[in-house]
Amino acid sequence: MPTMTSHHAELYYEVHGEGRPIIFTHGASWNHKQWEPQIRFFAERYKTIIWDVRGHGYSSLPEGKVDSETFNKDLSALMDHLGIERAVLCGLSMGGHISLQTAIRFPQTVEALILIGTPFTNAFNWFEKCFVPFNRWCSRIIPMRITGKLQASVLSKYNPDNRAYIEEAFNMLTQDRWLRLWDAVTRMESGEHLGHVQCPVLLLQGEHDTMVKRQQNYMHAKIRNSELHMIPGAHHATNLDNPDAVNEQILRFLLKHHYE
Repeated sequence: MPTMTSHHAELYYEVHGEGRPIIFTHGASWNHKQWEPQIRFFAERYKTIIWDVRGHGYSSLPEGKVDSETFNKDLSALMDHLGIERAVLCGLSMGGHISLQTAIRFPQTVEALILIGTPFTNAFNWFEKCFVPFNRWCSRIIPMRITGKLQASVLSKYNPDNRAYIEEAFNMLTQDRWLRLWDAVTRMESGEHLGHVQCPVLLLQGEHDTMVKRQQNYMHAKIRNSELHMIPGAHHATNLDNPDAVNEQILRFLLKHHYE
């Protein structure tokens, strides 16, 4: 298993194909396998890299409080490890926010961003300000097995095949690990820095994903050189619900910006 060390964590990664690099970062509680439909499509023409964010999948998590800043530092370290000076970063949800923060912190390394169902804050409106602390509390009292089944049920409505993967990925986490990770993820904040994004940005929103819809519209308004497109027949597991539409949009965006 290929791994590299970053800030006291062992990070798992895979490299497929040859060409200009695209790095895919998964959502919270999931892992690198989320991107299998994209690997099959893009590895024919690009160097496609997938990895497990610290604490997820096959990557380790050091003891103690998790600092969300280590997420973007890990992604930057992975690029250094692979000898990649610049890459397109693609992420869903948490993975999109990590990619966004990498573009803000290390702008010289990011060619373009593809953000799918991505939040830039967890306190966008009064609902989020109330719901997120409640959600953290629920994570402490609801058994992990039940949480995984609930998540899998909600996010497999438009593609029933999602259920087995989501449960499998979630069940790789211990409750202690999940609580520490989720606390860090839900404190990520980039609202004041959206105007600092310098590269082209593709925002993809699942047609039925209401979780971060308002944030996507806000980011589109605040980020220069961004475009926003709807993915039909998709919820928050957007790239799994309708992989063909996601792949087509990503490829169109890459070719538009002469990334080939």
